[in-house]
Amino acid sequence: MTSRRSFLPLLLIALCAIVIPDARAQLRVEITSGVSDPVPLAIVPFAAPAASPVDLSAIVDADLRGSGRFAVLPRERMPAQPHRAAEVVAADWRAQRSDYVLVGRVQGAGVVTIEFELVNALTGQVVLAERVTSAGSGTSALRNAAHRVSDQVYQRILGIRGVFATRIAYVSVDGRPPNQKFQLIVADADGEGARIVLESRQPLMSPAWSNDGNWLAYVSFEGRVSSVFVQQVRSGERRRVSARVGINGAPSWSPDDRRLALTLSGSSGNLDVYTLDLGTQALTRITDDPGIDTEPVWSRDGRALYFTSDRSGAPQIYRLTLAAGEKPRRLTFGSGYAARPRLSPDGRLLAMVTLEGGAYRIAIQPAEGGSATVLSRGRVDESPSFAPNAKIILYATEVGGRGILAAVSSDGRIKQRFTADVGDAREPAWSPVVNK
Repeated sequence: MTSRRSFLPLLLIALCAIVIPDARAQLRVEITSGVSDPVPLAIVPFAAPAASPVDLSAIVDADLRGSGRFAVLPRERMPAQPHRAAEVVAADWRAQRSDYVLVGRVQGAGVVTIEFELVNALTGQVVLAERVTSAGSGTSALRNAAHRVSDQVYQRILGIRGVFATRIAYVSVDGRPPNQKFQLIVADADGEGARIVLESRQPLMSPAWSNDGNWLAYVSFEGRVSSVFVQQVRSGERRRVSARVGINGAPSWSPDDRRLALTLSGSSGNLDVYTLDLGTQALTRITDDPGIDTEPVWSRDGRALYFTSDRSGAPQIYRLTLAAGEKPRRLTFGSGYAARPRLSPDGRLLAMVTLEGGAYRIAIQPAEGGSATVLSRGRVDESPSFAPNAKIILYATEVGGRGILAAVSSDGRIKQRFTADVGDAREPAWSPVVNK
């Protein structure tokens, strides 16, 4: 269930939305705001076999340029095209105002190994020398190998873990009622390599990654009733794990992936938070309040849940320790509306949807309470999801009447848009770090 509308059960079907109509259409990344002092970097085309199907250095270039934190030197301005650190003349690159030079070599056919070195052009020293081997010979595996190079360069220069080799999931719809086609899509973090995981004529919503990166939980309305499914991304194996009377929604995986937190209404129609043991199907009620309790998310240690509740008269975020006799503690106070909590992977920050000046926007605050900082500037921003490094938040928004995905850094300095030629995007979920 999504942020502001999760308190309107009659509109559940409208919550599912929208992206590309088939997996051949790719999301395009556009930087709308970057840091004011990007790191100058040159990425020299890697030496590669003539028959190489993918320009791997171009993928690294797009990753780092698209992050908003690097000023990448255009190839036509490069003074030379060395492939080894020993061939780099630091003074020539300093003259082009590059602080770092990345060189590399692609070896092998099919399964390839990328050997690469990062040279500090200011000192002439090699600051990174590594190799990455692709997990397969297909385009997806080759692209993933290039993303892993990007991750290492990003971390070596900035001291922040890169997330280029991760994936995103999102929901899409094509067409107009009653002839809509809903899709659950998984793509690389740069929007490329989109693949349809599930297609349905009925709404799909609320995708959530397992912590091992192998499964997605989501809500499906097949049969015109809400049910929670879990599906293995690679094989497509799927199981319906909750199809109880009333609403079944908002699944969230426990840290050990053995349980789901979810929202159920039962026959009474009132939404409360439960946990479901996936092995035994044992159901445990967590909240029992006349207000609406929904959108649960686990703490890192699995001992507490964060959730949205309107028990105070308006949607706010609460934390409940899962121990006998504990009561929910309200965490948000600065706005008349706070919903869709998402905990950062390091457990320090809480992302949410808040209401500011009549607009729904993405905000963050300390996980245990405190002042919130609004990061986005749209009118209908929702469904926040943290990157595994906790430095970027992916969310859904609208531009020109179309639904798209957008991202903002946790300091608010970098902003991106993910758009497609057709369709509208909603309900993004960022995967954990998993090597394919």
